[in-house]
Amino acid sequence: MFLYPNLRGMNMVPPAIGLLSAVLKGDGHSIRLFDTTYYEHLDDKSAEADSDQTKVDLLMARPFKMPQEITLKTSNVFDDFRKEVNEFSPDLIAVSATEDMFLLGVKLIKSLGEKRPLTILGGVFATFAPDLALSFKEIDIICRGEGEFSLKELCNRIAAKQNIDDIPNLWIKSTGGKIKKNRIEIADMDSNPLIDMSIFEEARFYRPMGGKVYRMFPVETNRGCPFQCTYCNSPSQVRMYREECNQNFLRRKSADKIRRELLFYKNEMKAEYLYFWADTFFCGKDEEFYEFAEMYREINLPFWCQTRLETVTESRMKKLKAIGCARMSLGIEHGNEKFRRDVLKRNISNDEIIKNCRIINDSGIPFSVNNIIGFPYETYELAFDTIKLNRMIDSIDRNAYQFTPFHGTKLRAVCEELGFIKPDAISESLVVGRVMLNMPQFPADKIKGLVKAFNLYVKFPESRWHEIKKAEEDTIEGNKIYDKLKEEFKAVYF
Repeated sequence: MFLYPNLRGMNMVPPAIGLLSAVLKGDGHSIRLFDTTYYEHLDDKSAEADSDQTKVDLLMARPFKMPQEITLKTSNVFDDFRKEVNEFSPDLIAVSATEDMFLLGVKLIKSLGEKRPLTILGGVFATFAPDLALSFKEIDIICRGEGEFSLKELCNRIAAKQNIDDIPNLWIKSTGGKIKKNRIEIADMDSNPLIDMSIFEEARFYRPMGGKVYRMFPVETNRGCPFQCTYCNSPSQVRMYREECNQNFLRRKSADKIRRELLFYKNEMKAEYLYFWADTFFCGKDEEFYEFAEMYREINLPFWCQTRLETVTESRMKKLKAIGCARMSLGIEHGNEKFRRDVLKRNISNDEIIKNCRIINDSGIPFSVNNIIGFPYETYELAFDTIKLNRMIDSIDRNAYQFTPFHGTKLRAVCEELGFIKPDAISESLVVGRVMLNMPQFPADKIKGLVKAFNLYVKFPESRWHEIKKAEEDTIEGNKIYDKLKEEFKAVYF
């Protein structure tokens, strides 16, 4: 049984689970998925946090009407999980969780009691905090890195009642607490089967984009990223595979493999929109992109992708527009050139950012930009450089997120060294709506206030900034001012 602990609103189909399900079914295993995405409440604590987080997020995405296919579940998630486990009686529970969702997954496993099935954890958190993950008694095995071969081998050996101690990519905890740490191996992306979509509820195929809801599917084109951003764990993944198995994690699927998947989504799953699942869409060579573009003419479906502003060129944007790119996302992250270069390791000037955003505007492709507030070393005043840069960019949407020091990122280590977090601290920022860093030069309430008011500062004239500053405050007066400004913002910009 796959367990996918997830928040309502984070509603893209998880392609890793679909892929792993297909791999396991290919060897004759029976599969079931328990997915928490459409539960109205995950527990009392989460319900309170939902209302708080929703208020912050309202100005970060265009409102949309829920389609009839999506119905929120009002039953108790823990009761439902226990019932499904008892009915299915799995030999193995495989938890696929981000760091934010890990503790929710642990609570669900814990609710099964002592006589629970064997449990394996996979995902980025398991990969970069394996010892911490295994310190929880609810987790027996973790998978570091890719899991296609490892999970299949684990299930085959469990079925055959064979020893599991030497399976690559797995760390296995014995009854006495000793951990067997196996080597890393890399997967062959082109040998993978098509994603198993039958495991998901129909509701999971619908996702909002730009204020509308589409039947949308994720397409993986490549794994890894060539850039070295300190707030991202992709550089650590590339380094881990290079150091431990002398392999290049950064690689791309063949055009034939991508075409097969695209035709499957279009013809069999009746996709209305595609979502390219790649850290940087333009991370390959120009000839690879133009080969893809020529192939995609046959697909003729609107799609979303994300890339780096450094990779934007006029010719690429014209080609993207011609083949159906309906929307793009790009990361700016911070508006101060020196801070962005020295702390985030992003060596691009503000002039180049503004110029390349204009190239995208000229192509006619709507785009959104992502920003982060509350980095270590940042101050409240410095964060306004991000606001000022966003005011110079004509994006259709812009998002601001609080910085979260995820395991596997360079800035995580910086935060630990500076004493802002403890080594065993686990992020629950999305779940509880709490800022993890409470820094002397940039307190948590100031970070949360700027995230909340970010779009107001970007779009309203500076003559109104004194009102917006009041709206940052989590007080009766501050929230009243925020609600008034929020409605005005929605009326004008949505």
